Amino acid sequence: MTANKDTASALLEQHVKHELTTLKGAKLRKFLATEVNDLFQRADEVTLARLVSAEQIMGVIRRTVVNMELDGGIPELAGEMATEVLNAPVQAQTPLKDILSREQATAFLEEALELRHQRERFISEIMAHPVYQELVANLVYHGLVNYLYEDNLITKSMPGVGSMMKFGKRVANRAMPGIDETFERRIKSWLSDSLPGLIARSESFLNKALSDDELHDTVMAAWVAVEEKTIGELREGMGEVQLQEFVVLGYDFWLHFRKTAYFEGCCQAVVDHLYVKYGDQPITELLGDVGVTEEVVMAEVDALVLPLVDVLREEGYLEAMLRRRLEPFYRSAAVRKILDNQAKE
Repeated sequence: MTANKDTASALLEQHVKHELTTLKGAKLRKFLATEVNDLFQRADEVTLARLVSAEQIMGVIRRTVVNMELDGGIPELAGEMATEVLNAPVQAQTPLKDILSREQATAFLEEALELRHQRERFISEIMAHPVYQELVANLVYHGLVNYLYEDNLITKSMPGVGSMMKFGKRVANRAMPGIDETFERRIKSWLSDSLPGLIARSESFLNKALSDDELHDTVMAAWVAVEEKTIGELREGMGEVQLQEFVVLGYDFWLHFRKTAYFEGCCQAVVDHLYVKYGDQPITELLGDVGVTEEVVMAEVDALVLPLVDVLREEGYLEAMLRRRLEPFYRSAAVRKILDNQAKE
């Protein structure tokens, strides 16, 4: 029995040694290349729906995106990273045109100009806003009053008439207290009746004035003025504190947004379409459409997996893992039985 235990231990040691020898250098790469090739061949026969269901994908999204509790250190880390980006030398060295060329900006603009209905609806919403209507009313009111007392043709062409009108206004106020208030009420009453028409005409004017050509020329003129500026120059005025506050606001928004029915519906729509298009297709169809090939996978194996395995081996993890995996087998009754039978022969 002791001899069999010694034999089992010796076999275990040789097995561990063999595995460690194969899990490095050219042997490891050859092994992984063989496995990747085999996986791609099998992926040509297995459909996406067979591998994983749409509901399983939605479950992953719900667990890891929607419901996972995020530690408070995440926004802090994000703020720190954003600050590092803000202060990086590349900000002062990179002009806007190196990030977005004039041709790309033009293409985006031309696509945006196609959204004419949305533009007209936006203008209409602005026109209907109470703040804008109050602005128009105040401008018309003060312009009219200013014109009546100071800037009309008579007061400009006849010296002294303006002063006389102001004097007459003061006399009238003394003779009939409240005449200013009455005059103001009548003007404002007229404005109240006329405002819808003024707003409608201003909306019509804006829709005609903001033509595609006008908007194109205006936006591109603004682009030409800033495309040579560096990112650092363009973000002047935004300090680290403001940036971190935006990060916190964005994080708070995300925590709320991910729980909304809207987000759930968007995710469901994307997953459903994925399975309509690829569910009954071999997995290689999906992989090919997103650009994942054997060559791409092996490039990442060379860049990441092989160095990682080297570290795990150096730290003793690989050997410990192999022993945890193999020792139960070499200590098993099945192995003892085989060794006993070998000893009897």
